[in-house]
Amino acid sequence: MTKKKNKTAENIKDTAGAAFHTIHSALETTEDAAMDAVDATTNAIDNATNNNRNKKRNNQ
Repeated sequence: MTKKKNKTAENIKDTAGAAFHTIHSALETTEDAAMDAVDATTNAIDNATNNNRNKKRNNQ
């Protein structure tokens, strides 16, 4: 009976570990996508700011 209990506990731990790994991977993927969006937004703002500066310099 003890072997069966140990095997059941081991299976529960393995399942929980696999679930945790899956969730962790999904969070990392979400974080990467969010940071890519932040980077793209930052680049767009930088480009717009630089374009406006260049236009002002060219008009002077």
